[in-house]
Amino acid sequence: MPAGILYSHESPRRGFEFVTRKITSHAARIKLGLAKELSLGNLDAKTGLGHARDYVRAMWLMLQRKNPDAYVIATGERHSVREFAEVAFSHVSLDYQDYVVVDPQLLRPADVKTLLENSALAMKDLG
Repeated sequence: MPAGILYSHESPRRGFEFVTRKITSHAARIKLGLAKELSLGNLDAKTGLGHARDYVRAMWLMLQRKNPDAYVIATGERHSVREFAEVAFSHVSLDYQDYVVVDPQLLRPADVKTLLENSALAMKDLG
């Protein structure tokens, strides 16, 4: 029976409650003078972020197989929230360290520091 485990993925439809959209929207708002700071939780949490378009293609490829399997769909790359903030703020010529504050209330007790995935079977079978 085909199955897909899809790790974190992004698209323009991603909501502002997700950390990636929160970072990019606040970087823009700070640059425009509409906000003064960005409160985040664990800056060292790491995950891989793919694009939803690629993940939909992977699901379609899974369903085209004569003998489908269970696949993990993931980028195989990990980046921290800190790295994401650094890149996002640099795109608007700002240093994230001047605007990002860690809010202890946003730290999650069960937060996984690094998500580990193994997408080797998907890479082998689906490319």
